[in-house]
Amino acid sequence: MSLPEIKTILYTTSLGKHTRPVFRQAVKMASLYKAKIIMLHVVEPVGETGQVLIQQYLPKNLIKTIHEEGLKTVKMNMKERVKQFYQDEIDQLEEIPEIDIEQFVGEGNRSDVIVELANQVDADLILIGSHNSFGRSSRTTRQVIKYAEQPVLVVPTRN
Repeated sequence: MSLPEIKTILYTTSLGKHTRPVFRQAVKMASLYKAKIIMLHVVEPVGETGQVLIQQYLPKNLIKTIHEEGLKTVKMNMKERVKQFYQDEIDQLEEIPEIDIEQFVGEGNRSDVIVELANQVDADLILIGSHNSFGRSSRTTRQVIKYAEQPVLVVPTRN
C-alpha cells in the first residue's frame, strides 16, 4: 500500500483576519507537496424574509446583476488577500513558493458546499479553521469533519 499523495488542497476561508494562520498552513503544505490550493469562500443564501423583501422592491434582472457583481467582488477580494499575504510575509519566507491558487465562491450551507466541492475537485486534503470570528468552536468545522471523505486538517485560529 502506498502513502497518500497530496496534489490538491481545499482551503476554506471566511475571509476574516483570524484566518491568516490557516492560509499560512495551506501555503506551507502546498509548497511542501507541490500541490495546488483551491481557496473557497461560502456565501450563505438570504433567508426567506429577505428574499421576499428584495423581490418586492427590485426587478429580477437587477437582483441578478447585483448578485453576480457581489460574487465578482468577493472573488476579487480573495485574490487581493492572497496578494496582501505575500506582501505582508515576504520578508519571513525563505523563498517565495510558486503555488497555483484557484478561487471559488460557493453558495449555500457552508459545510455542505465544502464537502461537495472537495469531492468535485478531488481534493486530497481539506484545511479549515477551528474557530469562527467570535472565537467559538465552529459548527461548520465539526460538520466538515463528520461528513468529509478526505482528511481534514483543522488549524487553530484563536488569537
